Amino acid sequence: MEGQNNSNVAVVMVPFPAQGHLNQLLHLSRLITSYGIPVHYAGSATHNHQAKVRVQGWDTNSLTKITFHDFQLPPYSSPPPNPNLSVSFPVHLQPLFDISTHLQKPVSELLEQLSAKCRRIIVVHDSLMASVVQDIKFIPNAESFRFVPISAFTQFIGFWQRIPETDKPFQIDPCVVIPRCIPSRDGTFTPEIASFIIDQKKFWGFESGRIYNTSRAIEGRYVELLEKLSGNETETETTHFVVGPFHPVEITASRERRHRCLEWLDEHENGSVIYVSFGSMTSLTAEQNRELATGLERSGHKFLWVLRNADKGDGFYNGEIPELPEGYEERVKGRGMVVREWGPQLDILAHQSVGGFMSHCGWNSCIESISMGVPIAAWPMHSDQPRNAVFITEVLGIGVTVKDWEDRGKLVSSATIESAVQKLMTSEEGKEMRKRASELGDAVRKSVSIGGASSLEMDAFIAHITR
Repeated sequence: MEGQNNSNVAVVMVPFPAQGHLNQLLHLSRLITSYGIPVHYAGSATHNHQAKVRVQGWDTNSLTKITFHDFQLPPYSSPPPNPNLSVSFPVHLQPLFDISTHLQKPVSELLEQLSAKCRRIIVVHDSLMASVVQDIKFIPNAESFRFVPISAFTQFIGFWQRIPETDKPFQIDPCVVIPRCIPSRDGTFTPEIASFIIDQKKFWGFESGRIYNTSRAIEGRYVELLEKLSGNETETETTHFVVGPFHPVEITASRERRHRCLEWLDEHENGSVIYVSFGSMTSLTAEQNRELATGLERSGHKFLWVLRNADKGDGFYNGEIPELPEGYEERVKGRGMVVREWGPQLDILAHQSVGGFMSHCGWNSCIESISMGVPIAAWPMHSDQPRNAVFITEVLGIGVTVKDWEDRGKLVSSATIESAVQKLMTSEEGKEMRKRASELGDAVRKSVSIGGASSLEMDAFIAHITR
């Protein structure tokens, strides 16, 4: 269906202003424009710029097919990232999240403008931006879809645990893996972000369906449980479109713009390097960074470490450089590389030299790693990450645990880090994990190819919105 003319229908993306959320909906925008449908990406000027400069895995010339609407947010101030808090959720971003609700008026005006020009407008909004698009119910030729930015497993577990045992609407088939020890929600969020999420949930329910950045090849059973659960919750039918992964699985980045770390990876054997990165919203303490540095050094394995603090409240990196032990980079020269700027994660995970990923287990990172067949050393920090980590290690069996969520307040020692790296990269157990990860990667890539499950569901979504 690529290239067909569907210009009488327009899609409006309304992302949540955090990197993993921005990134996912930008990838989905690329997919939709490939069907000849115009996409309008609506957000603050700052965060639209952030999404564009960090795009990876596909030709940035494709950005010209997407119309960006750069809205201005009211002035706000944010404290600097603080890695020493008892809860590691990035509280410095809370003012940004709160002020993002002010996008309601400009987004509503955009929808009214497009409504007058198009036969139908389709709004795809992040779950955490529901209040911003609430006026869609007053636009007769508009239809909305809620984007679910987390794994189907994590979302189902969250819903299921909140239902009292006596009110469970059905029994779960014994063949569905539900780990005995599900990490608690304690420490995953601050009271302020929990309140923000609850406020957004009040605006759920007017959408025609949900869109997931996952694949039935890895989460089919949990999507089916969500479908069954939503069927019991409402009288109206909710369509679930499982069209992920959104990101490209065949990387086409320009060789002229290749990051220097990719050239470094070129020098090493297949599967010999562990990639270390904890995303854009996490800062480790100075003491924890030293333990991590020592653990990587003592492991004896090659590593590529993206070492940076969390983005500032305006969505960009603050430029502060975390300290390393004296002489560290000279000692590990040749087998270890430290990158102190934004790293092209998709390009890195797709590189044949990368054989493991030490990650915070944000869903964006998980689905990227799975699609590239790379096993994970799981080190969750906050939000949905602890349950994603359990999904990776206990359900899929493609990872090792670096830090149990129950030990979240403790320092992870260099010995623990060393052991996790060695287990993932050289042990027989790690070998089996890499084999399973490779098989899952093949299945996910097959699902997005022509005739695959995700590709067919994407076709179904396009057929639905252009009907």
